[in-house]
Amino acid sequence: MTATDPALTALAQGWCALSLLHGRIEAHIERALQTKHGLSVREYSLLNTLSRQHDGEGGHLQMKQVADAVVLSQSATTRLVTRLEDRGLLKRYLCPTDRRGIYTDVSEAGARLLAEARPTNDTALREALDEAAKNPELAPLVRAVESAGTSGEPSHGPDESSDAGAEQVIVPA
Repeated sequence: MTATDPALTALAQGWCALSLLHGRIEAHIERALQTKHGLSVREYSLLNTLSRQHDGEGGHLQMKQVADAVVLSQSATTRLVTRLEDRGLLKRYLCPTDRRGIYTDVSEAGARLLAEARPTNDTALREALDEAAKNPELAPLVRAVESAGTSGEPSHGPDESSDAGAEQVIVPA
């Protein structure tokens, strides 16, 4: 295939549309979270990911798993954890069965902030998707995001999606 191949051109256009949708959603959510809660999208994503941990087998995430979930490098994730720990939103402690392991959990203050910020995140996501759906190039991508993780029915509210073990739709850079 050549660079002028129609299939490659279509792929490039699709990728550009996806990138545009991602950027618009992230910027809208970022503004809302920063304005109302002093949180970035990444901070919210980290709190949300860590809040889903549990004490059962496999319930605590390793730093690599956390980094993958928030789409950051391990070193950037560690710096983010440290910043949120300094703000009193996270706490670290030694693994009770393996003293080499360190767990990170959401503190009570972090859980309160996450609970306050979740409706803001969900509303901003819905607003950004609704606005993007008005653009004919982005509308099919919006429908794909809305139906991701569901039985094909678009989710129009934070309580309508199935999140059994699934990550909430958060669009990091």
